[in-house]
Amino acid sequence: MRTTTQAATHESSSRLAFRATVHCLTGCSIGEVLGMVIGTALGLGNGTTVALSIVLAFVFGYLLTMLPLLRARVAFRTAVGLAFASDTVSIALMEIVDNGIMLVIPGAMDAGLDEFTFWGSLALSLVIAGVAAFPVVRWLIARGRGHADVHEYHARAAGPPADHH
Repeated sequence: MRTTTQAATHESSSRLAFRATVHCLTGCSIGEVLGMVIGTALGLGNGTTVALSIVLAFVFGYLLTMLPLLRARVAFRTAVGLAFASDTVSIALMEIVDNGIMLVIPGAMDAGLDEFTFWGSLALSLVIAGVAAFPVVRWLIARGRGHADVHEYHARAAGPPADHH
């Protein structure tokens, strides 16, 4: 039986994990979509398109984590280290899941940019990747790792809460 404090901590950890997963998925999705669109538009092979998508997913994922850190006046080198520490596991998991799904859905990698198969498969793969990453992100946060490493900096960048008195 959980105490009220444990339930509140669980709820706040879950909320933080959800926000962190959505944040990470946003950066990952930008890179993934851009890589898939570029690879498809240029007629690149599946392996090259997937590799491009993975590289861009990491770039944009790290970038979205670093921007609030840099706004909070964290040194660039520190921001890079925090982004690597907080995002690498979740981005890697999302990339394994979403690219794996794209590769196993018949016709997804061969569909054109004007086809539902391309966009539907890509959207589905990203949603499933986010769902798959959530428990891992939550587990890391509960242990003070992953996005927990940057949460205090992101909160600092947002500024103090407004006084409503």
